[in-house]
Amino acid sequence: MKNLVYLQSGGPTAVINSSLYGAIKEAKAQGIPHIYGSRNGVEGLLNDDLFDINKEDPEQIELLLQTPGAILGSTRYKLPSDSDDERYSKIVETIETNDIGLVLVNGGNDSMDTCAKLSRLFAKKGLDVKVIGVPKTVDNDLSATDHCIGYGSAAKYVINTVKSVCVDAACYKKGKVFVVEIMGRNAGWLTASVDLLPAPYRPDLIYLPEDAFDLESFYSEVKAIHEKKGHCVVAISEGIIFPRDTSAARVDAFGHIQLGGAADDLTRLVEKNLGLPTRSIELSLPQRADPILISKVDRDEAIECGRLAVKAGLSGQTGCMVALHRVSSSPYKVEYELKPVEGIANVEKKIPSDFLDSVYHLTPAFREYLYPLIQGEVDIKFEDGIYAVAKFRYNR
Repeated sequence: MKNLVYLQSGGPTAVINSSLYGAIKEAKAQGIPHIYGSRNGVEGLLNDDLFDINKEDPEQIELLLQTPGAILGSTRYKLPSDSDDERYSKIVETIETNDIGLVLVNGGNDSMDTCAKLSRLFAKKGLDVKVIGVPKTVDNDLSATDHCIGYGSAAKYVINTVKSVCVDAACYKKGKVFVVEIMGRNAGWLTASVDLLPAPYRPDLIYLPEDAFDLESFYSEVKAIHEKKGHCVVAISEGIIFPRDTSAARVDAFGHIQLGGAADDLTRLVEKNLGLPTRSIELSLPQRADPILISKVDRDEAIECGRLAVKAGLSGQTGCMVALHRVSSSPYKVEYELKPVEGIANVEKKIPSDFLDSVYHLTPAFREYLYPLIQGEVDIKFEDGIYAVAKFRYNR
């Protein structure tokens, strides 16, 4: 039996290492000799920069279940379209040198593009190397799967954090306009999650990239709510479009503009045009990096996706991603299936129209969809009041 190599790429999540945990457990059960971690995603394959996870301490493996971030190191490296590029020769050399027969790629849209390119490369070279994708993204925008691993935990964090903002905002007789910026470039799944909050501690207005944003309507809504309540809480996706200067924004290897600052810009406009006091709140990286509010459902599914990816590769499957199919929401039940990555890579899944209603709330169908994904709490190990994380030998 040949060896396995595991890649993590793209933006991390609170449970990305739980998928790695599932893959490690299954690979050991199946007798795979060496389970390699590729440092910084596909860059580890390019540079033959691998390490043997079997040499890590068992207690550190267990701590993967509460370790956010990507313990193997992540990347946003885009492989070239030309399969004759010399970089592919380096990847093949790493694969052959380390006797690898199974490559697991844990990531989102761009990572599935990497998965597809690797699958085509090995087929072209006549190599018996299987490639399986493990889904991951807090944005929940991967197609061909009911939901993405990492979304449930991120949504749980957003829901509880925004509730805290709403509770605080209601303290004053005459308060401010609070604008809370939540991750979501072109798909507003995370911002929409606040719709699960019951009154009175929920945002007054919710703005998603799926709907056109009109500044004049926004001003009118904010003014009316503030006059009635004495304060107003607005939840926005970072990707909503309105007149603002983004010329200085950085662009990554996949051409994505680094977003942020929408709440700041919007609050300045409110102060200028409505004369109301404001506060901008950008939830930023903690949305995907908080282990305290991990959803147990999300973590259990992350483990299972890693485990099934190993089984799929050993059974001869390749060029596929483990996907979740929802059987029912109440009681909640999912089944796992394999979907070709060629139909998944670089395809964004936005919130469907039957989930959208108004700037005040989404539909009951959306709440039925999301509610099961945030259920269950996990026990977290603390050391002197600080949560513990896994420490692998290679990065200590």
